[in-house]
Amino acid sequence: MKAKILFLLVLVIALLFGSCQKEPVAPGPKPIELDQKSKSLLESDNAFAFEIFREIVVPEKNSKNIMISPLSISLALAMTYNGADGETREAMENVLHLQGLSTDDINKSYQSLINAFLSVDPKVIMEIANSIWYRDDFSVEDNFLNINKTYYDAEVTELNFSDPASVDIINQWVSDKTHEKIDKIIEVINPLDIMFLINAIYFKGTWKYEFDKNDTQESPFYDETGDFLKNAQMMTLEGDLNYTYNDLFQAIELPYGQGNYSMIIMLPQSGVSVDSLVNNMDDNIWKTWMNGLYKRTNFRIFIPKFKFEYEKELKDALCQLGMGIAFSDLADFSKINPYYDLLISSVKHKTFIDVNEEGTEAAAVTVVTVATSAGPSSEFRADHPFIFIIKEKYTGAIMFMGKIAVPETES
Repeated sequence: MKAKILFLLVLVIALLFGSCQKEPVAPGPKPIELDQKSKSLLESDNAFAFEIFREIVVPEKNSKNIMISPLSISLALAMTYNGADGETREAMENVLHLQGLSTDDINKSYQSLINAFLSVDPKVIMEIANSIWYRDDFSVEDNFLNINKTYYDAEVTELNFSDPASVDIINQWVSDKTHEKIDKIIEVINPLDIMFLINAIYFKGTWKYEFDKNDTQESPFYDETGDFLKNAQMMTLEGDLNYTYNDLFQAIELPYGQGNYSMIIMLPQSGVSVDSLVNNMDDNIWKTWMNGLYKRTNFRIFIPKFKFEYEKELKDALCQLGMGIAFSDLADFSKINPYYDLLISSVKHKTFIDVNEEGTEAAAVTVVTVATSAGPSSEFRADHPFIFIIKEKYTGAIMFMGKIAVPETES
């Protein structure tokens, strides 16, 4: 009898103790500890992000959806920057806001940031891949390749660019790294192209607070003048969300996974256009706005589902920001190869995004094409007037010299 009473007493105490335990707390955002150099590089990246976005958005007016990945663009240009020298290097530093950081600082900081982004939230898929592809008969400085392999984990491949299959090989890499969301970045390889530096980013995050598909309804969507544009699939959610507002816009923050990644949706106030809002944005203002976020409880939101692709050649935008020398005959990429006159012929950017009730899937690819502005060609064809010289090898004595304006042969 005493044993039964003792057992019941122990059972009651165990139950009481268990009932006092708190429910397990869902993990929140995991802090990323950065050194001062990495913080400085992030500020540089964000400053560049708003500038390049402004250069793209404003000229496009309101005609179409736009999306870029500033991180993808920065990483592709950072790899290219390792091959630049002289005024070209300075111009890239100015546009990318890298002043005050050594090359070693930049590369090590990007390495640290990439590692942090890939591992910070196990509930979010974040993948970053880099690659360098170069013509197999073109010599590349070992130091340039080793830096990009070490700090950017770049896959380096030499290919026969004269073989049409090379285009498919590069595009297949892009498709694989973006989970087939972007299946092509290169259309053709031109005879003067000697190198492609490519960054690919893939993101898939589930909303921390998912939308109920049953609540999604067709609802009107209007243009900036208030005129009806189309019906959209409008998702709705009620919960505790970060929010802010001012004379220009109101904004909400929708977190993914454990909260490290989130989407900020900025809705312009009546009479404010998206273009004017973009014109007001820079890194400092962005920080001020984000510091103004506060939690709204039981807040109901409506946002449309959307899915689209975007493609843009960034040469004009980068030239407008001050990087024109890198695209000109004055470019100096001697750290890639000191014996050729190299320049950037193209910076092509592609993005994809799908926002639905479950979360967001996004991908981006940036390819920097490096080409020869002059120098040895892949073939020699004497199909226009030329000079000929006959000389003796050891003395250097010239025996004959002449000019062929029109080839003639004795009949």
